[in-house]
Amino acid sequence: MQKVLIISNPFFGYHESVGRAFRQLGYDVRIETYDEPIHPFRGLLRWRHKFSLRREALREKSRLKYREYIEQVFNDYRPQIVFTYNGSILKDETLDYFRSGGAKVVVWMYDSVQRKDRVMCLKHIDHSDVFCCFEQTDVDYYAQQGKKAYFLPLACDTTVYHPMPSKERDIDILFVGTIYTSSKRKRILEQLVAHYPDKKILIYGDYKPYYKNPLTWLLRRHRDIFKNHNIPPAEVNELFSRCKVALNIHHAQTFNGANQRLFEACGAGAYQICDKNPFIESLFKNGEVGLYSNMDELFSLIDYALEHDMTNQAHAAQEIIINNHTFVKRAEMILQLLDKC
Repeated sequence: MQKVLIISNPFFGYHESVGRAFRQLGYDVRIETYDEPIHPFRGLLRWRHKFSLRREALREKSRLKYREYIEQVFNDYRPQIVFTYNGSILKDETLDYFRSGGAKVVVWMYDSVQRKDRVMCLKHIDHSDVFCCFEQTDVDYYAQQGKKAYFLPLACDTTVYHPMPSKERDIDILFVGTIYTSSKRKRILEQLVAHYPDKKILIYGDYKPYYKNPLTWLLRRHRDIFKNHNIPPAEVNELFSRCKVALNIHHAQTFNGANQRLFEACGAGAYQICDKNPFIESLFKNGEVGLYSNMDELFSLIDYALEHDMTNQAHAAQEIIINNHTFVKRAEMILQLLDKC
């Protein structure tokens, strides 16, 4: 049986989703995780990094220590494939070590390579066999350099996200996602809450976290709406099954791609309203997902969805996702690309 070594930070458990997909395709899988920006990022090491004037030196020390560890793991496990999300803790020399040991290396970037905190990953494309990006603009960025990257957006893990028909649709509007790092999300959600004072709206995710500013955390409004904490995937799936509208708002870095919620909400059978871009428009050509480009369009779509039964649209969107955009489909695509190497 061929082996896959998965190396990832715990990015919402998607390394587990990738692992399940490869196992379903008949591979033996080992998963190794790491913390960012240094490993391990907890206890004394976390506070040392937070207040240190030598943060980059601490990070480099962490990379070297992890390199010794993961190379030993590789030597013991001897996989045919090494898969990593971002691999921001991995030095280019480590990727070369895997390849010299007979493995093919796959890098899947879940954030734009052009972000400042992804500088460690910029050259990974030169040290891997297959380099995939969530964002088409990153593929274009490398093409301008004469390098081949592949557009491969996220997907739905159908073992986690699936319809729960027994649930009552008792939530009018639901949003799940981090807010404090996105001024776009914050602006839209605050306008949404003001516009629908009589609707049941639930918003999960860090909004005004205590560790960022204790005063704004203490004085925050609408605590019954802005829950101000993250929730596990199983609870997210249940909430999707209870909502009339699953609202999706992409971060500003997404120009031609999609976040995980696009696939998960549809996979869970929720009717989704999402900000539009070329990739998302190409997926849902017949109104399966409501697509908006401004607040007037958003409010109009929500008003319609709250007044009408959107079950048929939600079911059609779910069919699109489970037939074409699961983690098994993504793993199959990666294997096809590796066969061409």
